[in-house]
Amino acid sequence: MNKSELIRTLADENALNADEAAVVVDTFFDSMRNMLREDNRVEIRGLGSFKVKSYEGYAGRNPKTGEMVNVAPKKLPSFRAGKDLKDFLNS
Repeated sequence: MNKSELIRTLADENALNADEAAVVVDTFFDSMRNMLREDNRVEIRGLGSFKVKSYEGYAGRNPKTGEMVNVAPKKLPSFRAGKDLKDFLNS
């Protein structure tokens, strides 16, 4: 399911027009992004939790040329499925 399919499903199941559903979905995603940007954890009961993992920089190697390169420190989003979702998928 992509974002437009989510908007269409939300609109169909809740008697909303597509523009109203798009505002709801965009607000939800924006709120999640803002919380993650501030290094806060986002937990959605029944689904799972999102958090940001920080990785230190390191010296790596370009696999094509073998040249040494410095990889900058970075932050990446991480998702961990909740027990309810795992149980649902395995039932």
